[in-house]
Formats: sequence, structure tokens, C-alpha cells
Amino acid sequence: MTIPHTQPGVWPDTIPDARLAARVRRDRPDGCRVALLGLPDDTGVRLNHGRPGAAEGPAALRAALAKYGVAEPSGFTWPAVFDAGDVQPAGDDLQETHRRVSEAAAALLDLDLFPIAVGGGHDLTFPFVRAVAEPVAPVHMVYFDPHLDVRDETGSGMPFRRLVESGSVDALTIHGFQPFANAAEHVRWFQAHGGRVSDMTPDTPWPDRPTAVSLDMDVIDQAFAPGVSATNPCGWTPEGAARWVAAAGRNPQVRCFDIMELSPPNDPSGRTARLAAHLLLTFLRAFAERPA
Repeated sequence: MTIPHTQPGVWPDTIPDARLAARVRRDRPDGCRVALLGLPDDTGVRLNHGRPGAAEGPAALRAALAKYGVAEPSGFTWPAVFDAGDVQPAGDDLQETHRRVSEAAAALLDLDLFPIAVGGGHDLTFPFVRAVAEPVAPVHMVYFDPHLDVRDETGSGMPFRRLVESGSVDALTIHGFQPFANAAEHVRWFQAHGGRVSDMTPDTPWPDRPTAVSLDMDVIDQAFAPGVSATNPCGWTPEGAARWVAAAGRNPQVRCFDIMELSPPNDPSGRTARLAAHLLLTFLRAFAERPA
């Protein structure tokens, strides 16, 4: 089955049967609860003067999944996963790429699948969440990121401003905020539009309303995650990130999830991709606790 504007995702030629990746469906979504959607574009990163390379993120995460994540874990069963492929970017026409992302995500919702996007520049969260929010807008936006990403300029630093301006989102909550990485004008805009720098813990009850969640890999310390568009010298530990991701996976009000800014050319050892795979598995493990 082909989702609009997509081409098949890139997987290694051989995947051991003992890996979850060997059981990811690529032909049809029948019986699946979750869909992966690759967003292989970093035009927004380049416009924002970040390190290019995130366009290769979806393929790198799939390759990491082919080597990590047992098919038959002890104590739980994975939700069935459909790989919907990669949205084909429209070159430098970012607006057209965004339109394609929204249409592909909407098609997954029509199939009653929970969408997980893998990027790609963080600007792609805007069209992804826009599609998910459309039936229930406005939604609450939770994001794990050192950057507010509320710039007015087009690029990877603007997704959450665009979501608010489009009416898709009416509340922003950021976890992992880094004061050294955000200009005063962006903080003012964020606060003026209901933004909140969270003091919650992963165990704190979340607001009981439809929510979208985005993980920017640069929220994690550069010692653990060097392969990102903008490294973080004082970020989260993998354990801390995993706790937040698990909380999102368990929450039935969370309607979509994405993992963004994985940049394989800046990840020569592959450890950032393996960490991204671990966090995706963490989300799926927690999602498995939701009622079918």
C-alpha cells in the first residue's frame, strides 16, 4: 500500500529474524497499530545555518533498528508496526515539502494508525502535527528540545510558531530548555503566546487533552548524541530522555510522536542513531501498555 508522496523506506538488505525490524510490515498496514513515516529532508536546517545531514536520518534509524531491538521481548509484546515509507521532498520548495508531509500523515490517520515521524529537520514537525491536529485542533504541543524554535524566519527554527499561528496548537510546553541557546525576543514571543518552560517530572500527570509530542535529538548531551544538527554541550542523559519518551508513549492523549534532527554525517560511530533507535523502542514499549 502506497501513502501519498512517499517512496519505500531504506532498510538494510538483510535483517536477522530475531530483530523487531524483521517484523515491521512494508506492504500493507493490516493489523498494525503504529506507522513509521520517514521525513528525509534538511532544507530547513540549511536555511537555519545548522549542520546539514538530517536528510539521512530516517535511513540511519532504520539501519540501527535492524541491529537493535529483539522481536520477542520478555514481559510484553510490541505493537504491530507498518513502515509507510519516506515522504519525497520537493527540493528547495519547503512549502511544497510541508504540504506533502501533511497529506501523508493525514492518510495514516485515515487508516487508524498512530503516526511516528522520523526526520529530518525540525521544521517538518510543523506539517506533521498540523495534519494530526486538524480533526481535534487546537492541541497541546509538548517538545523535548533546548531551543524554543519559534523564529519568524523560515527554517528548522520555526515549527512551533507556525503551529500556533495556524491554529493547530494553543499551548506549548518545552522540556530541556537551554537559556544560552535562545534569544530574548524568542522567549518573549513564547511567553506571550502561552508557552511554558516545564518544571514537571516524567511522573507528573499530563494535561488531559489531545497532545502532540516531538523529540529533538539535540536535547541530549553531545557526549551521547554528537550526530545532530546542533550539538548540546549540557543536555539530557539518555536515561532522562527515555523516561520522558516512555511517559509520552503511555499517555493515551498523545496523538503523534516524532524523532527529529538525527544527522548521520555527524555521527561517524553511529551511536546517535542507535540511541534514537533505543528511544523509538522505548516509545513503542510504553505504547504497548495502552488499550488496543
